Amino acid sequence: MAGTLTSFSEALAATVAQAEHTVVRVEARSRLYASGIVWSADGVVVTAHHVVERDEGIHVGLPGGGSVPATLVGRDATTDLGVLRAEASGLVPPAWATPDALKVGHLVLALGRPGESVRATLGIVSALGDSWVTPTGARLDRYLQTDVVMYPGFSGGPLVDAGGRVVGLNTSALLRGVSLTVPYPTVRQVVEELLAHGKVRRGYLGVSAQPVRLPAALAGQVGQETGLLVAAVASGSPAELAGVLLGDVVVGLGGQPVRAIDELLAVLSGVQIGATVSLRLVRGGQVRELSVVIGEQP
Repeated sequence: MAGTLTSFSEALAATVAQAEHTVVRVEARSRLYASGIVWSADGVVVTAHHVVERDEGIHVGLPGGGSVPATLVGRDATTDLGVLRAEASGLVPPAWATPDALKVGHLVLALGRPGESVRATLGIVSALGDSWVTPTGARLDRYLQTDVVMYPGFSGGPLVDAGGRVVGLNTSALLRGVSLTVPYPTVRQVVEELLAHGKVRRGYLGVSAQPVRLPAALAGQVGQETGLLVAAVASGSPAELAGVLLGDVVVGLGGQPVRAIDELLAVLSGVQIGATVSLRLVRGGQVRELSVVIGEQP
């Protein structure tokens, strides 16, 4: 038994050693430093949006010691991701992997570097799911929850699988009291958007709406019990140009059902800006289809 435990312990230490050179310290708030993950050798770092409390005076603590200035490339509050560019070169990005091979019960490590040295905590994957919509309206391609203890300063650090690969970025801000990981495919998509545009571009419809329950006959016809009652239409917006009126009830966009505000936001975030899509709505008890050209969120 002692030999087995020793071997297991050594394996964990080796996994941490394999990944620790990819974890940096993010000095972007006044009291408690946080963590980040090396994205590229030329100084690009991905971290959690909520730990970057200032746009200037940011520094990144390097794995080999020392601290260098960094600038904010961009951030996305809906996925809690931010990108920094540190004045450094020769950094080592991790081996990234999708979480597809993970199963509930698999061992994982959360790494952080809120101080000079790397820190680690061990846990298991406690829940896995398909794509989901965050409370802020972003669609993440997987739901990945662990029971790892998110110690202060661990947000922005990596979740590492048993093979030493980084499967995502840890955050304590997407759901209160829950340790969640933004999976690698979502991280990659957001980082690429921020590097290209400085922001994550999102689709724009131009309506204010609130959920409303559909009459039973209409619910059976459209295959859902709720939709979004249009309370306001912005002047000159894609919705106005498409002919959307006050009192319409939106039930679908781009072939996807729309039953709540977060579903509408999620569909818009995945729609190509400038594309013409079908807007399904109920007007005067009748189901109608309008064509709308999706704009870019101002």
